[in-house]
Amino acid sequence: MAQPSGEFRQEAARTRGGELVSGGLLVGVGAPDGSEARPCPDEWRPRPRRIERSEPARGPVGGVGRAVGPLALGAGPADMPLLDREADIAELLGLLAEGRSIRLVGQAGSGRSALLSAVAEAAADLAPGGVVQLCGHRRTAADLLQDLFAATHHAPGYRPDPGQLAAHLGEVGAVVVIDAAEHSGAELEQLLAAAPGCAFLVSVAPDSPPLSPGSRMQDHLVAGLSRAACLALTARLAGRPLDVAEKAWAVDLWFESEGLPLRFVQAAALLRQRDVAVDALVAAEDDRMDVFGAVDGPVRDPDPAVRENALRRTVPLPSVAETASPAVRLAEGLSEPAQAVLRLAVALGGECPAAPHLPALIDVGLGEAALAELADAGLVVSIGGHHRLTAGALDLLVPHWPARGCADGAAQHFAWWVGHSSVTLEQIAAEAEVVIGVLLADRTAGRHEAVVRLARAAAPALALALRWGAWERVLQLGLEAARRSGSASDQAWFHHESGVHAFCVQQPSRAVAELETALTLRVSAGEQRGVASARRMLDLLRAEGRQLPAAPAAAPSRAPVIRKIAARVPARLKSSRRRRVLVVSTVVLTMGVLGTAVAMSLTGPDEYKPKDPHSGRLDEGGSQDAPFPQPSGSTSPGPAGPTPGSPAGPSGSPEPTTSGSASHSASASPSKKPSSSPGATGSQAPQQPQPTVPGQSPPPQPGPPSPTHQPGPQPTSPKPTTGPTTPSPTTSVTATPTATGGPSPSASPTG
Repeated sequence: MAQPSGEFRQEAARTRGGELVSGGLLVGVGAPDGSEARPCPDEWRPRPRRIERSEPARGPVGGVGRAVGPLALGAGPADMPLLDREADIAELLGLLAEGRSIRLVGQAGSGRSALLSAVAEAAADLAPGGVVQLCGHRRTAADLLQDLFAATHHAPGYRPDPGQLAAHLGEVGAVVVIDAAEHSGAELEQLLAAAPGCAFLVSVAPDSPPLSPGSRMQDHLVAGLSRAACLALTARLAGRPLDVAEKAWAVDLWFESEGLPLRFVQAAALLRQRDVAVDALVAAEDDRMDVFGAVDGPVRDPDPAVRENALRRTVPLPSVAETASPAVRLAEGLSEPAQAVLRLAVALGGECPAAPHLPALIDVGLGEAALAELADAGLVVSIGGHHRLTAGALDLLVPHWPARGCADGAAQHFAWWVGHSSVTLEQIAAEAEVVIGVLLADRTAGRHEAVVRLARAAAPALALALRWGAWERVLQLGLEAARRSGSASDQAWFHHESGVHAFCVQQPSRAVAELETALTLRVSAGEQRGVASARRMLDLLRAEGRQLPAAPAAAPSRAPVIRKIAARVPARLKSSRRRRVLVVSTVVLTMGVLGTAVAMSLTGPDEYKPKDPHSGRLDEGGSQDAPFPQPSGSTSPGPAGPTPGSPAGPSGSPEPTTSGSASHSASASPSKKPSSSPGATGSQAPQQPQPTVPGQSPPPQPGPPSPTHQPGPQPTSPKPTTGPTTPSPTTSVTATPTATGGPSPSASPTG
């Protein structure tokens, strides 16, 4: 990792800005008044491209396979060949070859990460997509899915929404290896469902909840090593064979620790510290003999090995209690630079910054050597592009290694670092946990202003680096510090950013609440530009809220309703004894236009009949709400095509329609006088409505047969009605209420 040049205390911290695409939104990050999201134009949306195995893998941002800086890889478990794990590796490879997903469980320090790496190396040819290695340390399930997408697709600056992500990951077939996952069984099931073509191998914490009964995953217990393997591991890491006393001591440790590999890595470090003490005794004896000499002849054995073994017996081995909790004793035997790095890691909650940061933070120039010494001692482990303390080391070191102000100035340094142009987004993503550790350390120390400055600088950078879990955590810490410091402007900024984050992750209710709070604070503070920015986001949210609920409700709900009505209404109509059918045939020949329409009216003054599903007005309300006839220029809501079984012709030919609306042609009567056609039953277009006299109805007149007339009961004269009319399922009429002074049901040609 390149360390930017210049003295950071002399440069002002700059806010990193840029744009990214989240689903269908174009998000501008780093603006002075806060981030903003708007609909992304289609031509700006990324087109993800699959990364083939022959190409150099882009890898997840900040993942295991991403070299973001010099990593100290000492003589820790990851650097040694595995002992006594051949059966585990063969079993796991067989399960992965069958497409199974496995969860590695075991005690802290049982070697799950080392076994994971060995299986990942051996499983390169099991799947067409190869092996994808991810880091689950402090990652949310959404972050892991984004890392998997970034490792298999080339789409920089793009975070798909859940639907798009499922579509892209559904085509991936790979072995996905996740180290140090911190998720429950339900979240792991979501990972498996999002990438159904992948086989997962996940190592989880010892206190993880058990899997659900119907889970697709299965547990594989990572047990301790055998006694012979533990003795061989200790001797190899100690750099020499063990003597009889040391072998007995190692066997006691094996019984006490149940063969956990990490305990023997630390035991070997204790033996190396003991050897250092023995070497100091040998050197002191040599110096004494050189200065004072021997009085009565040599008193030492000429063989150096014999003399060294004799002096080693004078240095006692650590007790069982000390080997059970060796962190404090190991820390006391470290060099001064390693102790300074260890103290900084304790102050940051167990997270170790990368080596290029150490000169600016604690004035340690040889940071790589210090980290290597800590890794050799079994106190830190490399994961996800940086180092962290091993399991249990933090709790043991906190009482004995207080911070002593070693984290002072860290917030200022990282606030400058995340905004520097020479720092890449991958480097920022790898140091996300360290930045959060600095924020927590300053919060504990009561430096709330420093927390606000670092959070405002780091939040846009983490958003652009697509570490959105860390982005949300930084916003929460910054908002808490802004409240404690009493800064209304900073509170408004963090509320605004939290609203944008919630909008991007599809949480509209929380987004509206956060943005309304930010708007209120900015109005009270008189920030006009901030008020405008918050209002634009609220307007967009409300517009989206009006559109989103209506879209899914239109299409799926109509078809089931149509089926239900079609299955129920005809049976009721057939069983009705009070059905009345009125067949009216009207032939109007004016200016060469001939129209034919047939209307059948089913009415009953004391009976309610549901609407006919074939009338084209299924989406209307009750019969009382039916619209009045409209002119021919109006748009009919019914279907425009001809009724099946009826004659159809070109435009201008007679054609019965299934539309339920009245369509009167303006050319049907040039003089606009009432028609005296024998087939008229009430009012013909375009005449004025005539009042209907109760008790009177025109006698039926014979007319030409309708093209769609079916054999059935003879038409009878209609009775005057004041209620709604229900059309026949075989014809199309105007469904309008007929009352005194209103138009009566009529059949009109449609041109």
